[in-house]
Amino acid sequence: MLLIAIGANLPGAEGGSPRTTCDQAVHALRNLPDIRFVALSAWYRSAPVPRDDGQPDYCNGVVRFEGEPDPAWLLASLHKIEAKFGRTRSVANAARTLDLDLIDCNGIVSTGASLVLPHPRAQLRPFVLQPILDIAPDWVHPGFDLTAAALLAALPQPAAGSMMPW
Repeated sequence: MLLIAIGANLPGAEGGSPRTTCDQAVHALRNLPDIRFVALSAWYRSAPVPRDDGQPDYCNGVVRFEGEPDPAWLLASLHKIEAKFGRTRSVANAARTLDLDLIDCNGIVSTGASLVLPHPRAQLRPFVLQPILDIAPDWVHPGFDLTAAALLAALPQPAAGSMMPW
């Protein structure tokens, strides 16, 4: 199972809304070779993490694919798609036109300098865990051996309940 988180909180390169950018990113992901689209979660609105009142809320979701791609190739492909949509990397947690995170790649665990799998903060983010529940309720985090539901329930409240449908 391949899980890719999608988020945006700035207008896209062509001025579209974050939701429009996220929809277009799903289309771009579906055109990648060697992976097959399975499902798209609902879209959620969430505050930036860490909280920054100077940034707009994010549109977040997760896409599920099947396939056996090389994880490094897939991550590089996600970065190319981000760049196509105007993503520039500046400081950590900066607002962005598009963020694509490889959450899980067939249960691979990697702690390399250029590839960390599963995503190192997925278990801390309700805006990742809730959409995973929409499309892969049986998913188990490869590093913690816990379901998305258990990880979400373990988060401090109201963090787990701070999202709204987009």
